[in-house]
Amino acid sequence: MKYIYKIWKNNRSLIVFISLMCVFRSAVADWYEVPTGSMQPTIVEGDRILTDKMAYDLRVPFTKISLVKLAEPEAGDIIVFDSVAAQNRLIKRVIGVPGDTVALVNNQLIINGEKLDYETVAETAINRVEIENLHGIKHTVKLAKQRSYMQNFDPLIIPTDMYLAMGDNRDNSADSRVIGLVPRAELLGRAKRVIVSLDYDDYYLPRKNRLLKELQ
Repeated sequence: MKYIYKIWKNNRSLIVFISLMCVFRSAVADWYEVPTGSMQPTIVEGDRILTDKMAYDLRVPFTKISLVKLAEPEAGDIIVFDSVAAQNRLIKRVIGVPGDTVALVNNQLIINGEKLDYETVAETAINRVEIENLHGIKHTVKLAKQRSYMQNFDPLIIPTDMYLAMGDNRDNSADSRVIGLVPRAELLGRAKRVIVSLDYDDYYLPRKNRLLKELQ
């Protein structure tokens, strides 16, 4: 006991600081490393994403117990969640919220009977990049020209406390088309901005153009 007290006495400032940082990361804000390209071109491999853990809930630190619901996810939000179905932590964009009817036809979304507006901004032999207008949230999506089963699904009504989430890299994303709808209880927070981005193909050097980049 004396040994423990001595450690506390000599290092209490550091111990308190580390404890507060752990509480902060658990309940207030954290960062998430993006290992895949499922959210290209919005988010790229090597991005470290700041996640607002109080965007939707005030939780007991170090748990997923919600004390107060602060807000509900909206279409266009980029969410981080622990997926039971995928057995992994994922980052995707909310497309459909409870009560919405969502369909996908030839890689174009139809929400509540209205097809979203798309504008092509770049194109290669195999892909094209388009601006998708999701209820006023304009963001880029990457679409493959080659046909696949990922480019279509029948109209689906989103039930209470569930969300349809998709990657912006529409043909290369294990999202709600693969793992099913996202339960609200799995949400960890809302992705806000890139803190720093490391270029894996250039000796892990930081990408200056992505430093503190706000996500849309």
